[in-house]
Amino acid sequence: MLSQYLSTPISRYPYEDFFYLSKCRTGHLFSNCSHKNFFMQTQRRSVLKKVFASLLGLTGIGLAAKARTNSDNEKEVFNVVYDQEVPLFSGATKYGGLLFIAGKGAHFEGDIKAHTDHVLKELETELKKAGSSMEKVLKVTVFLNDIDDYKGMNEVYQGRFGKNPPVRTTVAVAKGGVPGNSLVEMDCIAMV
Repeated sequence: MLSQYLSTPISRYPYEDFFYLSKCRTGHLFSNCSHKNFFMQTQRRSVLKKVFASLLGLTGIGLAAKARTNSDNEKEVFNVVYDQEVPLFSGATKYGGLLFIAGKGAHFEGDIKAHTDHVLKELETELKKAGSSMEKVLKVTVFLNDIDDYKGMNEVYQGRFGKNPPVRTTVAVAKGGVPGNSLVEMDCIAMV
């Protein structure tokens, strides 16, 4: 029986020659099966795969375009400070799911503990106004008027940001370097 297929003349389609000696899924030689139909099915599958991939690609492009036009990516500002009717800076800025709070100080007479407590309450108020919280703070920068106040500041600071505290940078500025005679100033970055 095999000799019958080996003696079959070579076809004009190169892929057909191979299939005269190959078996189809049912175990029959391709010459007994409809190998042309098999190739048509394979080509149809290939076309369907390409169409499906194209649709997925278009869907992905559509989602990416929608993400770029999302209102979360528009900058929103709070508590703008003006100088002679010209905007100078914002107390807070929200952008792309992040919240940036400008430095807060304590502009009254008092010790480092009173100033630290006041500044942390100010930060918390700003965070809540913008839809965030102390637990969502990612980064805090602390500016001390005097490095000797580090221990007192830490006593009030600890535990104020929940069980997962943010990263923190603490620097001492030159005497009188914190504006408004505040002993401490803090800014932060938080998630919304």
